Amino acid sequence: MTPVTRQEVLGLYRKIFRIAKKWQSASGQIEETIKEKEYIKKEAKTLFRKNKDVTDPKLIKQYIEECEARIEIGLHYNIPYPRPIHLPPMGLAHKQGRTLRHQEKLRKISKPIYLKSHDEIS
Repeated sequence: MTPVTRQEVLGLYRKIFRIAKKWQSASGQIEETIKEKEYIKKEAKTLFRKNKDVTDPKLIKQYIEECEARIEIGLHYNIPYPRPIHLPPMGLAHKQGRTLRHQEKLRKISKPIYLKSHDEIS
């Protein structure tokens, strides 16, 4: 990892914890706010620790983009949890053969960047 990339990653980590410190839930309830703050901290620690040994520059860049996307979406919608995608569950494909494999491939490709790590740890 280059020093610039390392500083960028550490900056994102600090930014997430500053956001968690100032976080206020959309409902305004204290219990909900505490729960969401803890979720933000736990999610950040889990994902950063899981990816600490990654050395591939392209993969590091992808994880940085994912982190930035999740931060922006969380701040915009005031929801710390990843927004789900709403695709019909294999509604158009037959339950066998090529069409099913093709639709599974399309579903995987269409997954937003901010959900890739979330699905891996869930």
